[in-house]
Amino acid sequence: MSTLAFTVCFAVWMMFAVIGIPIKTQLGLNETQFGILIATPVLTGSLIRLPLGMWTDRFGGRIVFFVLMLATVLPIWLIEYATEFWHFLVIGLAVGLAGGSFSVGIAYCARWFERERQGMAMGVFGAGNSGAALTKLVAPAIVMAYGWTMVPQVYAAAMLVTAILFWMFTYDDQAHKVPAHVTVREQLKALKDPTVWKYCQYYSIVFGGYVALALWMTKYYVSEYGFDLKTAALLAACFSLPGGVLRAVGGWLSDKLGAHRVTWWVLWVSWVCLFIMSYPQTAFTVQTVSGPVTYHIALGPELFTALMFTVGVAFAFGKASVFKYISDDYPHNIGVISGIVGLVGGLGGFLLPIMFGALVDLTGIRSSAFMLMYGVVWVSLIWMYTTEVRKMDLIKRPAPVEADSLE
Repeated sequence: MSTLAFTVCFAVWMMFAVIGIPIKTQLGLNETQFGILIATPVLTGSLIRLPLGMWTDRFGGRIVFFVLMLATVLPIWLIEYATEFWHFLVIGLAVGLAGGSFSVGIAYCARWFERERQGMAMGVFGAGNSGAALTKLVAPAIVMAYGWTMVPQVYAAAMLVTAILFWMFTYDDQAHKVPAHVTVREQLKALKDPTVWKYCQYYSIVFGGYVALALWMTKYYVSEYGFDLKTAALLAACFSLPGGVLRAVGGWLSDKLGAHRVTWWVLWVSWVCLFIMSYPQTAFTVQTVSGPVTYHIALGPELFTALMFTVGVAFAFGKASVFKYISDDYPHNIGVISGIVGLVGGLGGFLLPIMFGALVDLTGIRSSAFMLMYGVVWVSLIWMYTTEVRKMDLIKRPAPVEADSLE
């Protein structure tokens, strides 16, 4: 039930990735404004994650998840009545609360399992990220058949039904709650832990980057390759679907191989793919003995989609491995730590689409979005090497033999 509820919440959270395209045309928005439109729900969904994680530790995941879903039903319904840009932004902030469901569900689910199985359990729950792909499969069909205003109506009804089913088929356990004497200040001490901020950096890539690209890719396919909305959304789902469903596999791998090893390879694979996707369509002329010859370099939609699929798989594994780090290092306050990490990762999902749009407006290069992502992954690789890989190398390195011992 938690995975189902999170899938519906994530589908709602990503709704503007599809309906934002006809809204952009209707309102005459530029690329930066479009980035702000699709990213606005991500802002509240990120900021609310920390308090939701704390409330989950204190009151239990069942009641917090249920109330959160009910709180989003009316704002979702009101989207169809918006007519101005600021209307969509204000309502989008309220709809974005659905994105905070992750920090509730991850803490609620993890505590039902022993430590050796928590990676897999959190991975199964996190597979609800596939709600991004669900939106790309369902919403375009609704838009083509009935217009974009029908999408909020369908999603509001789906959220209400899901909330009722969740309450009927879930349970509480008092042992999962933190003691009443634990204060908010004690819970927030984790903000001073540099290791928590390192995990935030990792998650800003594997989750923040996933959210940002899930929001951006439909529009990218339309603009870069000239596909219609339905085809573009279907191709974008080739990134969103594995990025959600395979999170469970990433959890299993993290249980078996360890969070560090999985995360290290996730970052390297992402780095290579993003480097290739960063190269813009290029034409250059070479003066030969026979005269000038012009060459064209560009990624076709087939190769580009294959690279996006690979990045989606890597991000799915990475999202699970980061939370395996958390369950290993902070078993008694998963809610708070997951709230902090989820907040920062979600803020990445909010800021990146806006920066994507601004970069396109400034440079005119659509692949500049991948250039930015490439740079952020590079920062994470350097940080991981200096704090983990290098430290492990020093530990494994044999101690130098002193001269006296050789005599």
